[in-house]
Amino acid sequence: MPSGFLKSRSKSPVPSSPAAENRELEDIDELDGEGQNIILGIINQLRMGSDLSRITLPTFILERKSMLERITNQLQHPDLLLNAHNGESPVDRFVEVVKWYLSGWHITPKAVKKPLNPVLGEHFSCYWDLEDGTQAFYIAEQTSHHPPKSSYFYMNPENHIRVDGTLVPKSRFLGNSAASMMEGVGYLKFLDKVDKNGNVETYELTQPNMYARGILIGTLKYEMGDHSYIKCPGNDLVADIEFKTKGFLSGTYNQIHGEIKEQSTGKVLYEVSGKWTDVMEIKDVKTGKKSVFFDATDAKPMPPKVRPLEEQGEFESRRLWKKVTDALTSRDHTVATDEKFAIEDRQRKEARRREEEGVEFHPKLFKRVDSPLEFELYKTIDGATPQEQIKQICAIAPILPGQPFHEQFHIPAHKKSHTDEQSPLNNTQDLAQSLPAETSPKDDDDDDNDEFVDASG
Repeated sequence: MPSGFLKSRSKSPVPSSPAAENRELEDIDELDGEGQNIILGIINQLRMGSDLSRITLPTFILERKSMLERITNQLQHPDLLLNAHNGESPVDRFVEVVKWYLSGWHITPKAVKKPLNPVLGEHFSCYWDLEDGTQAFYIAEQTSHHPPKSSYFYMNPENHIRVDGTLVPKSRFLGNSAASMMEGVGYLKFLDKVDKNGNVETYELTQPNMYARGILIGTLKYEMGDHSYIKCPGNDLVADIEFKTKGFLSGTYNQIHGEIKEQSTGKVLYEVSGKWTDVMEIKDVKTGKKSVFFDATDAKPMPPKVRPLEEQGEFESRRLWKKVTDALTSRDHTVATDEKFAIEDRQRKEARRREEEGVEFHPKLFKRVDSPLEFELYKTIDGATPQEQIKQICAIAPILPGQPFHEQFHIPAHKKSHTDEQSPLNNTQDLAQSLPAETSPKDDDDDDNDEFVDASG
């Protein structure tokens, strides 16, 4: 829907300095009465259990980040990940992995916000300069549109840490709530550790579901709920973390309860409790000793660093959505709606063109795999040294300031031979001219509306 969807507010200047580009983006608008009436009008079109992917949400509810960038919230405590890697025993490392996993959820918008839905072929990269003098790198791409799938890769070569994942949010209307069922899986690997079976030590991670409460009656409130799991099958360990939702008459917001167990016997080793927005405690079941596990109120997240906008390609997240996020910053929702519609309309036109020409879509940076991940980074990172691995990572896409795009980056993926390891992902048509095309008919659907998704990791 083009202009006029929301009334324009004030038009304050928008910061455009590199420092402003890399700051942690705070949300601005709380929901007002006008906005809730708009949502009410939208919800009137739906039935219980309906899929929200066909509904266009007003821009005041948008966070000023793409989902591809929003995933990095889960990676903003790299010190805890280093501590986990350095644990002496498998149990020590597992407990610290659970702590790291729980540390990212408190990095959420103050208001009920959803990240911008990435368009097909959108990509985002960033890096961290860590306190131990090493660097970590992140690459993400929207690998599917209907249903939305965001694939991502993170690696700290010098500490032998790697994370791969695909996030698949599915939204539902639940009466007075909207839910995002967070499907998909992530894998954390300590590449220099071996499990009891002699394989690379690997942790499987799932996510809690997200809920926006009070969309019809009451105050809008964001909650996480249901169970998520951390598993290390090779070391016979599993953590079952329940994110508790507040009951109608009892309970409190943001509570968790979890157990760290031996997977084969069910023997509980540790219990975790508290609030993911506040203080969480851990209890050693054998000794009965309790201690602070993670204090979100005293945490100091480390946001990633991103190349300046002038160095970014047209379909890198921050540059792609810049006019939308600038308008959201100045609270000009008319402009935000117009700019968002322009991006989505271009995608619809590209989808129709691809269908007419019979062109398949291949992600630029990831490839399809026959595993729960569905997509993984197309290039094998197998350098003999961390320095060689860093070169391999940076050859995939620009990540560091001053790093240019390589020549093959703009070659259409579908025109590159699939026998080449750098195909189909290293090459995509000039992004200023077109988006890649999608193999799945669903991804060429003319609808390009928002799902009510809100993922921290």
